[in-house]
Amino acid sequence: MTKNASVTLYHNPRCSKSRAALALLREHGVEPTIVEYLQNPPSAAELKKILKMLNLKPRELLRQKEAKEVGLLAGNLTDDAIIAGMVKNPITIERPIAVHGDRAALGRPPEQVLIVI
Repeated sequence: MTKNASVTLYHNPRCSKSRAALALLREHGVEPTIVEYLQNPPSAAELKKILKMLNLKPRELLRQKEAKEVGLLAGNLTDDAIIAGMVKNPITIERPIAVHGDRAALGRPPEQVLIVI
């Protein structure tokens, strides 16, 4: 990948892991497109695409405490119901997520975002 190629970072500036991931990308010469997903949540279709790239089920991308608070941990919820809940309550989406082309990485730990570059 060229250093100016398009990387998108789903970012929460209040999260230390998200800030660390952004700093790592910049240290490697990548200036990502930043999506502050709490203000601009991904659509259900975008989330499905990201989940497929991450090879994760929707339940695996939930922040446990926040998901519990809004009822998204119920065992009887379908994947589509969880995704709809994530769109409605973006705070429940684990972060940060870096996307480039057909690759995505969850920045837990932050160094993981480097696999997309």
